[in-house]
Amino acid sequence: MTMKIPALLMLDDGTCFEGYALGAGQEVVGELVFTTGMDAYQETMSDPSYYGQIAVFTSAHIGNYGATALDSECPGSKPEFGANGVVLHDFFTDAENINFPHFRAETSLQKKLEQMGMSGIYGVDTRALTLHLRMNGAKNGIISTNLDREYLLKKAKEVPQMAGMDLASKVTTKEKFVFDTVKEADSSKKMLSVAVIDFGVKRSILRHLPNNNMQATVYPATVTADEILAAKHDAVMLSNGAGDPAACEYAVKTVQGLLGKLPIFGVGLGHQLLALAIGAKTFKMPFGHHGFNHSVKDVKSGKVLITSQHHEFCVDADSLPANVKVTHWNLNDNTVEGMALTDLPAFSVQYHPKAAPGTWGADGLFATLRSMVENFHK
Repeated sequence: MTMKIPALLMLDDGTCFEGYALGAGQEVVGELVFTTGMDAYQETMSDPSYYGQIAVFTSAHIGNYGATALDSECPGSKPEFGANGVVLHDFFTDAENINFPHFRAETSLQKKLEQMGMSGIYGVDTRALTLHLRMNGAKNGIISTNLDREYLLKKAKEVPQMAGMDLASKVTTKEKFVFDTVKEADSSKKMLSVAVIDFGVKRSILRHLPNNNMQATVYPATVTADEILAAKHDAVMLSNGAGDPAACEYAVKTVQGLLGKLPIFGVGLGHQLLALAIGAKTFKMPFGHHGFNHSVKDVKSGKVLITSQHHEFCVDADSLPANVKVTHWNLNDNTVEGMALTDLPAFSVQYHPKAAPGTWGADGLFATLRSMVENFHK
């Protein structure tokens, strides 16, 4: 990028930030949310959970170690879904002949964004923007090289609100497929068959299943309970995803049809859908949880996990029925981070059990799923 192209970020409340265009340089709209991760920018940008949103990076330096196809979080069976756009402070713009300090780097982040068709703005005071979102809640906005502020404010106000939006059906796989990357399977253990309902699943989450001796068959978000039961799987995983869980009535119906018939493990949006299926409620948070440094307490062990999260909606603790126990709490705002049914084989967590980006502390959840499957089939 040899020439800086002026761009504006306009929020729907009239707040405006100046900067320069990056990536594909197209006009983009969405809900602005801030993410507190210090690295793994490519994984964040390509996370299907961010579909419909513009990710604001609180980390000041983005793009300094390049990009690689291996770090994309979109499974290879579907097109590149991720954030609608990105907002950065200091962007490493040199796209040519650079020795990135990462042995897997294949290209610059600028070129990768162009390949993804993703656009954004850099040179923004992201500290001021993050504080604005923290104090006033997530805002809709627009990024454009059109510098007409009156036009931009009008367009920003026309962006649909996230509440009530079914985005899972937009980012899901269109056809069933088997995820067959098995690198660390234990030959002494039986390979379990797990049906993964894709509401915007991340590749790193899928990768954990075969690594824990579980063969993942990924289904579209609109799959029915009868289709999954007919395939004779050992368990079901409800994946992470995008949008408002309450708008996914078809998914809630599917979960209700599977309860008690197969062990169920929900993650992220899947956690919220499980809650809705048992009669609980969800609500939209002011600015959500985004990043991979969120503290969560495991009630049973008393341990504190540092987790990876991305969600705007949350399970209402007061609405949980009597046959549910809360297994994890968020230590920042005391929201529900995990639950388990006491009378049926089903449990879920709000955070993402994987390490791309994030820690390995939550990997034991897959062992919990395997134990549940073994007990259920006995």
